[in-house]
Amino acid sequence: MDIRDLLLKDVMIMDLKATTKAAAIDELVHQYYVKGIINDEELYKKDIIKREAESTTGIGDGIAMPHAKNKAVTRATVLFAKSDAGVDFDALDGQPVHLFFMIAAPEGANNTHLQALAALSSLLINPDLVAALKKAQTPDDVQQLFADAQAAKEAKDAADEAAEAAKAQTVAAPTTTDNSERPFIVAVSACPTGIAHTYMAEAALKKQAEAMNVDIKVETNGSEGVKHRLTADDINRAVGVIITADKKVEMDRFDGKHLLNRPVIDGIKKPEELINETLAEKGSIFHATGADGAASEDDGESKSAWSKIYANLMNGISNMLPFVVGGGILMAISFMVEQTVGAHSTTFIFLNGIGNWAFSFLIPVLAAYIAVSIGDRPALMPGFVGGFMANTAAASIVKTTSVAGFLGGLAAGFIAGYVIVLLKHLFRNLPKSLDGLKPMIFYPILGLLIVGFLMYFIVDPIFAVINHALTTFLKSMGTGNAILLGTVLGGMMSIDMGGPFNKAAYTFAIGVYTATGDGKLMAAVMVGGMVPPLATAIATTFWKNKFTADERKAGISNYVLGISFITEGAIPFAASDPLHVIVSSVIGAALGGGLTQLWHVSVPAPHGGLWVTPLATNWIFYLLAVVIGAVVAGVILGIWRPALKEEN
Repeated sequence: MDIRDLLLKDVMIMDLKATTKAAAIDELVHQYYVKGIINDEELYKKDIIKREAESTTGIGDGIAMPHAKNKAVTRATVLFAKSDAGVDFDALDGQPVHLFFMIAAPEGANNTHLQALAALSSLLINPDLVAALKKAQTPDDVQQLFADAQAAKEAKDAADEAAEAAKAQTVAAPTTTDNSERPFIVAVSACPTGIAHTYMAEAALKKQAEAMNVDIKVETNGSEGVKHRLTADDINRAVGVIITADKKVEMDRFDGKHLLNRPVIDGIKKPEELINETLAEKGSIFHATGADGAASEDDGESKSAWSKIYANLMNGISNMLPFVVGGGILMAISFMVEQTVGAHSTTFIFLNGIGNWAFSFLIPVLAAYIAVSIGDRPALMPGFVGGFMANTAAASIVKTTSVAGFLGGLAAGFIAGYVIVLLKHLFRNLPKSLDGLKPMIFYPILGLLIVGFLMYFIVDPIFAVINHALTTFLKSMGTGNAILLGTVLGGMMSIDMGGPFNKAAYTFAIGVYTATGDGKLMAAVMVGGMVPPLATAIATTFWKNKFTADERKAGISNYVLGISFITEGAIPFAASDPLHVIVSSVIGAALGGGLTQLWHVSVPAPHGGLWVTPLATNWIFYLLAVVIGAVVAGVILGIWRPALKEEN
């Protein structure tokens, strides 16, 4: 496929007007929408911003490659844009960005498009091409530069393949000896989207290796699947392994090799450093875990202890949430049905039963997937059983009918995960012939025995007492304390709008709801989560001169997102103006959360926003809490936010 079929001339922007990152994204996305490349501006922009939140696509040297792959895209396209003045795009080198390549890939992009996108990405590590692009004056210039670069690369690739084939024949010849064999290393490149960074890292590593007289084979885990897969022979004869990846890759195959595990951007920006360290065998010796794709304790170099704990916790919560939402909503609907047809109706019994059955899996699933995040697949079963034990009354050990509950489930997940990590460490030196017994015999039996023992004799008794005390306190809590707690939880929902604070507040409310069946705190977090998008919607409606045209459009959609309890609708606003948006949202959300407790509002559903209003007790006050919190936050934002500067 000719790369010019992706770099459409009529889509290019040769004089980008934006001066900030947010404005640049708005201008680029809007150009796609105007040209018919995307049919939903907000959906595509949401994924662009989500990708930027993971790590900046400003890769340095004046280049940024924002990209997204979703159903809003009608055809695979690369939007080239040039800014003579430069834009502060949070680039890794801190320098302004002059060249933008916004990649749009449809969900069903075929391999031809993906290969072309990969080829385009790999060309951008050529400094001569980048320098020429900065001087380009017309779309025709841009297309011709890429066409020439692509032709040159294809010719070189063909020559390299021929040389590699000739070398393979020489190595196979029994009479040949070669005492000047170049060092050989292997690498794996991968990024979450698999469109740009994966192939840029591959190209940068190969180019640097050639300059250093080093042989390298790079496996890419991109949108079109795994390419240039490393064989066992490749790995065995390699001096070491370089992993430049921002997602999980198969790791066990590198057992016993010196291994560097770095972000994908390091493959693009630091190829010489990675190759030198690999040749010097500075990477830790990697020890396989016996589970597909798992990493050992030696493979990480950059994550803090807290970030690991948070990632493990979020893995459990994200897998638990479908049970929470599905079961909770059906249970809530069953209560509505009960008021009409009675508690003995088949419809009520059916809906309520399904909801309760789904809820019975909450704590086991939470524990199981926390454990899996830590110890991989062998930790699933002991984590699941530990979570089930936390959900079972501990009356046989202590004089209580309480269960260890949500807190016990959290403990079960972390215990099971680290028990498996410990077992992997203890059995790491077993003979290779016994490797098959570890996941089939040793880990399941010993893991279950140890986790079961700890849960039965220690965790369940202790956390049953704690859970009982917490439940008793919450039930007997006075109005003043309830208002304070509701205020705190409501405010937390708006601090990071889907981040750790938001998840902590929501998880706490879910834990209380599952333990007590009382939806008062669910009301507080529900209101707190609805306020930010509704506040931005109100502000963009009544203070239009303070928002861009794209922000005003997003504000309209935030009315729907807000009443649906989708807090993330406010993230684009918070990303571009965190001070005004977050502070005003926290004030309104905290006020709304406190009001739910003052007015004794209860929402027996874990999700749904205003759509579950018929289920709420004191539903008029539920609506009032939402309206008051949103209006207060919206007015503060509208008044406080400065007006847009008029462009000259």
